[in-house]
Amino acid sequence: MSAPKKLFIKTYGCQMNVYDSERMAEALGGEGYVETKSPDDADMILLNTCHIREKAAEKVYSELGRFKGLKAEKPDLKIGVAGCVAQAEGQEIMRRQPLVDLVVGPQSYHRLPEMEAKAREGEKVLDTDFPEEDKFEKLKNRPKAKRGPTAFLTVQEGCDKFCAFCVVPYTRGAEVSRPADRILREAQDLVERGVREITLLGQNVNAYHGAGPNGDMTLAQLIWELDKVDGLERIRFTTSHPNDMQDDLIEAHGTCAKLMPYLHLPVQAGSDKILKRMNRAHTAESYLRLIERIRAARPDILISGDFIVGFPEETEADFQATLDLVEGVKYGTAYSFKYSTRPGTPAAERPQVDPKEADDRLQRLQALLTKQQREVQDSMVGRDVTVLFEKAGRFPGQMVGKSDYLHAVHVADCDRAIGDLARVRILSSGANSLAGALID
Repeated sequence: MSAPKKLFIKTYGCQMNVYDSERMAEALGGEGYVETKSPDDADMILLNTCHIREKAAEKVYSELGRFKGLKAEKPDLKIGVAGCVAQAEGQEIMRRQPLVDLVVGPQSYHRLPEMEAKAREGEKVLDTDFPEEDKFEKLKNRPKAKRGPTAFLTVQEGCDKFCAFCVVPYTRGAEVSRPADRILREAQDLVERGVREITLLGQNVNAYHGAGPNGDMTLAQLIWELDKVDGLERIRFTTSHPNDMQDDLIEAHGTCAKLMPYLHLPVQAGSDKILKRMNRAHTAESYLRLIERIRAARPDILISGDFIVGFPEETEADFQATLDLVEGVKYGTAYSFKYSTRPGTPAAERPQVDPKEADDRLQRLQALLTKQQREVQDSMVGRDVTVLFEKAGRFPGQMVGKSDYLHAVHVADCDRAIGDLARVRILSSGANSLAGALID
């Protein structure tokens, strides 16, 4: 029997790319590949790229440049670029980096086995189509390994919102939702492979409208169907848009025991002027009222958010409105970034904020968000939470897992195994995690 071929995948960006990388590994697993943690061992290298951050394409070209020596040593090594930079750059990647053998967009990775075979024959292969066939269905019969206790599951892709700063509609396409029966089948498969917590993914996940037995289903209706899956203990979802937080989804947060008390709900800014410039189609006031309704349904819910500072034409007064909104919400965690241009997006053509001013605003915002995050973490001390254990800790007898609220929790003298759920009393709060003890 010939030795298995080795595959190295480097994943950039969002959770959806993590999910996609897993599917790519499964697709190539059917062709005899096993994953390796080092590119030096690999027979194929795949870079699964993200186009959200500034100079994303240049970073990919820089990474590819590091493989020139390896390619010279191993002429049979195949190198591919996947993901959103692949979709955006296409043929340009092969022109600038001749060592690249294949380029595949995020909607076409189910075709990787055929592309790999052509690359082995010496062809340069490019596929950045938006094919009509369901890539998830094409992959469903691929070899599947035992899984850890948590998993991502893509239910929706693409976005129709066209925020002025975002490239997702151009790289991932229009909003498409997977049929509910296929999601439920995949969830059942994940549970049978050891998964106990599933995070539903979508660029705009709460706009989910997949086909169900009696017409299109909402995300809340899908969650209630997943609630019936034996062995699935926890459900999460990300990323949401405020305009798609429907009444039934808010209600589910208060009534569905498997839906965890954590919600990532990006607002991006607190100034109505800037929100309008961003094409967000909500106001600061409507967002705050929405948070009130969500907390009325689930008072202990932890709210997470996203922020962009230094957006074109943002004034100090606009930035102060963002700080005021943050003070009003009290975030348990948040992600904040300085605006950076994306060629082809409307905001890229507008007057830009001075970079030093944007840096200063980002530091001030992050200081406030860090303070709030620490206050929320500290408030957990003395409380009892349920922890899903995911791995062994650094010390003998220690286990690490996630609480209902997505806090990392370290437990000493723990006799539980990976995948176990247990009640834990929180004893202390660290910089980015909690420590607790099992409750007998």
